[in-house]
Amino acid sequence: MVFPPPDCREVILRTGDLALGAFLGVPEQAQGIVIFAHGSGSGRMSPRNNYVAGRLREAGLATLLLDLLTPAEEQDRRNVFDIGLLAARLRFAVDWAAALDQTARLRPAYFGASTGGGAAIRAAAGDKRICAIVSRGGRPDLAGSQALARVAAPTLLVVGGLDGPVIDLNRAAAKVMTCPHQLAIVPGAGHLFEEDGTLDQVVELATSWFLCHLQDDD
Repeated sequence: MVFPPPDCREVILRTGDLALGAFLGVPEQAQGIVIFAHGSGSGRMSPRNNYVAGRLREAGLATLLLDLLTPAEEQDRRNVFDIGLLAARLRFAVDWAAALDQTARLRPAYFGASTGGGAAIRAAAGDKRICAIVSRGGRPDLAGSQALARVAAPTLLVVGGLDGPVIDLNRAAAKVMTCPHQLAIVPGAGHLFEEDGTLDQVVELATSWFLCHLQDDD
């Protein structure tokens, strides 16, 4: 896989002394922008998230894949699991996209994977700008019960059928959520959705979810 992808450009999100690398792709007539929250230890180079992002761009959605941590921050493993810190970086990314001419008109959504699913839900809690969330093999429980109850954006929880413990965690989290939400279990998929065809099922579910709820906001 080539980085940045041919239909993306590399950008730097800056505020004060903070600088986060990212890949931004904006198709013509984009209908919204999906901001990616990667799993623990991953970033904008994630092959699975780049695959999903490429397919979302084909469907007319802009994408922003960013490193939620700086290289120095990544050296401290505690930061990888600091959901509050990661959520703050996602909110910063939404602010950044809202201030950029190319993306200012686009409603934001989140796609979170693994621990990034919890960060996305925490970031969306109380933020009316977020139009939809998709969590792939996510840990929504890490967002905390208060955030789960406060998130208003329609949320799709996608879990692999072979990922038993995470299925249970997602079911428990869904019971706390008051927003429109759905749990989708992909048969034969493990935590990383590496099995043949399983990531494509995630793409189809995510694309339909995002486009449906973006249209609801029109």
